[in-house]
Amino acid sequence: MILYLHGLNSSPNSHKARLLTARMAELGLAGRLLIPLLSHDPASTIAEVERQLTALNRSVTLIGSSLGGFYATWLAEKHGLKAVLVNPAVEAPRLARQWLGPQKNYYSGEEWMLTEAHVAALDAMDVPAITHPERYLLLVESGDEVLDSQRAVEKFSGARQIVVPGGDHGCASFAGHIDTILRFAGLLE
Repeated sequence: MILYLHGLNSSPNSHKARLLTARMAELGLAGRLLIPLLSHDPASTIAEVERQLTALNRSVTLIGSSLGGFYATWLAEKHGLKAVLVNPAVEAPRLARQWLGPQKNYYSGEEWMLTEAHVAALDAMDVPAITHPERYLLLVESGDEVLDSQRAVEKFSGARQIVVPGGDHGCASFAGHIDTILRFAGLLE
């Protein structure tokens, strides 16, 4: 089972989520994918994802993009799960402090405020170092205009890494790595 966690101000309709959905459907694996709509509130997001993990009651691999990668890291460490991190926001609390104030979801148009309470919740979820690098697959593009890909490479030292020169925060090369991700999750041979 794959549980995909989108980034801040994104949605289950993001480009990567649609690519993953299409490829898994093509392979007859559509029933093995769950892409929830995540709240802008970190505490609510984690509570909802943990409810879903409990309900699934089976082996799950997390895929987290951007802020979803930050959440996936925390959840993987807490629950002993495998995680694929796509241009993860490894410094989410620091970045959130820079972006305090009005926000707008790219897909729904919902407007909301990023507050100090959100930053505090992210601070509480920060994982200083991963404990089992073999449970992680990192996919980053060096051209990410939002996040420092080198920080992710350093943080996930020892994990399997795919570092793509160029690209962008949206991970332009994502489609070409989906089968690798599915193999890592144990859904393809």
